[in-house]
Amino acid sequence: MIGSLRGTLARRGGDGELLVEVGGVGYRVSVPARTAVALGVVGSEVFLHVHTHVREDAIVLYGFGHEDERRCFEALLGAHGVGPALALSVLSALSPAALSAAVLEDDAETLCTVPGIGRKTAARLLLDLKSRLDLPERSGADAGAGSARAEARAALAELGYGPEEIRRALEGRREDVGVEELLKLALRDLAGR
Repeated sequence: MIGSLRGTLARRGGDGELLVEVGGVGYRVSVPARTAVALGVVGSEVFLHVHTHVREDAIVLYGFGHEDERRCFEALLGAHGVGPALALSVLSALSPAALSAAVLEDDAETLCTVPGIGRKTAARLLLDLKSRLDLPERSGADAGAGSARAEARAALAELGYGPEEIRRALEGRREDVGVEELLKLALRDLAGR
């Protein structure tokens, strides 16, 4: 199994596929959009953490700029009904930290912002990923913060805000504030946009 590649970026494909040349051999590697953007220009040296996906008819390499992205990809592949294309789509839309936060907070709305994920798939992913991702243990206070975020998210949805607006408004907010404070801060942020 190939675990990593260090070489020269020889070509970028429009479909998220790269050609990385290592010692005279060109490896085709599929990457999430955020990894493709982070890599340098054609001709620059790159390093990718690789997941080697073996199928009956092909061996496909998936590359990631960081080890935690590769681990999230593999956790997603282990979830029911998730193939490599959907796992790449999730990691193109969400960072590993955002995915972990969504799972910790039971935030199906964030997962629904990923193309190809509807409400049923999001709910199933939340259940599957809780046991597959390396999530921090939650104390009682943390669990309360998660439920405060869930309540704030539900209230903002009732007010007519979309999932992406809600995610951005709650992103980076302190975990130790109550629902009222979260709503006040989020609404102030949303009004400013």
